[in-house]
Amino acid sequence: QVQLVESGGGLVQAGGSLGLSCAASGRTISTYAMAWFRQAPGQEREFVAGIRWSAVSAQYADSVKGRFTIYRDNAKNMVYLQMNTLKPEDTAVYYCAARDRPVTTTLAYDYWGQGTQVTVSS
Repeated sequence: QVQLVESGGGLVQAGGSLGLSCAASGRTISTYAMAWFRQAPGQEREFVAGIRWSAVSAQYADSVKGRFTIYRDNAKNMVYLQMNTLKPEDTAVYYCAARDRPVTTTLAYDYWGQGTQVTVSS
């Protein structure tokens, strides 16, 4: 079992930056693909970014490409999402997810965190 706990959410003005963290416990995530998803009110949960266990490559949703960066520190069992040039449409609850298979943009992840709220004001 893997437990995931997100932190770092909050309120930020449009154009600002925010960094999210995801702390994993229960077992090492060094062989897991990790991802960030988000869900806005009344919307479906959507893929934001994913990173392979080796951190060699990452995938991003078109809507965040060039603004968000996902990275990981396997030694610390942590995954991060740096969000720059934030827009009001980035407002959502952000979730960390893990799976012991390659990254997918679907919701087919084995473990999920409880989410952290990000609100971007205009």
